[in-house]
Amino acid sequence: MSVKAQVLSALDAARGRYISGQELADQLGVSRAAIWKAVTALRADGTPIEAITNRGYALPHGADLLNADAITALLAPAVAQAVQITVVDRLPGTNAALRTQATNGAPEGLVLIAQAQSAGRGRRGHSFFSPPGGLYLSILLRPAFSTRQSPQITALAAVAAARAAEQLCGTPIQIKWVNDLWKNGKKVCGILTEMSASEGKAEYVVVGIGVNVHQTSFSEELADKAISVDMALKEQDPFGAKRGDCKELTYRIWQEFALLYEAFCMTEDLSIVMEEYNRFLINRNAKVRVLDPNGEWEGIARGIDESGKLLVETKEDLRQVDSGEVSVRGVYGYV
Repeated sequence: MSVKAQVLSALDAARGRYISGQELADQLGVSRAAIWKAVTALRADGTPIEAITNRGYALPHGADLLNADAITALLAPAVAQAVQITVVDRLPGTNAALRTQATNGAPEGLVLIAQAQSAGRGRRGHSFFSPPGGLYLSILLRPAFSTRQSPQITALAAVAAARAAEQLCGTPIQIKWVNDLWKNGKKVCGILTEMSASEGKAEYVVVGIGVNVHQTSFSEELADKAISVDMALKEQDPFGAKRGDCKELTYRIWQEFALLYEAFCMTEDLSIVMEEYNRFLINRNAKVRVLDPNGEWEGIARGIDESGKLLVETKEDLRQVDSGEVSVRGVYGYV
């Protein structure tokens, strides 16, 4: 464990109590300079460490701090036994890191969480804005079914994340087919599912979920397209003090996902979540334009079927739209 991680763990264990730099140095067996360097780095990452001369450093009781042990302790015992959680400050990308571990034989249930990504990716290679203040997490799965079922895991993750976000925000969240969560007409969460397969069978699946949590603003390019949990809560109650909680959100996402994934492994279709997914679906009963490589066409989105395909009604028929082949945008507006 790095000095930085050890300092964070020590301050977390002593929430609300000030610990001097010398006490931390003695406790961890490092120099005062190493403690100062670690605290400086933690603050740069957004960790709200308080410092008072002649008293030392402290984490306030209400600080939103990601800690693997604390998250695991919140999970139901069966879920906690099935996952192994690692929390890091930042990575190029949590999905990429887990894919490397999967290739090297890592078991199902590894969960990797970063508080920032330097090279986050979305679908079709698009970049995913991943600054400090967000929640970026991925889980490694080794399902025993064909590649046809694997893309449906994205829908499971979307419902799990939507449930968790609604519980945290207290107001409705919407899913933009196939892999985004929206709040107040703006994107608050993105999901990326990646797979390695052999002979028609999935060798592993990595599910990545990125949530905007504590950001207070976005660039001009993203300002009308993105929102964070904190910004949404502020819009609901301009004078309220409620903020997002990354630890709580992480716990709720994986608790919900574990239950859905267990049921999915028995049914191998989306019958368990289809009705709920369609209730969340922002595109449902809306006029959409399908951007098919063979030509654009329009219709009314009616929801997904048990395979996760979007059902679009045209004047001629009801068509199935595969997420891997097309993109769907509303005719009037971005969604």
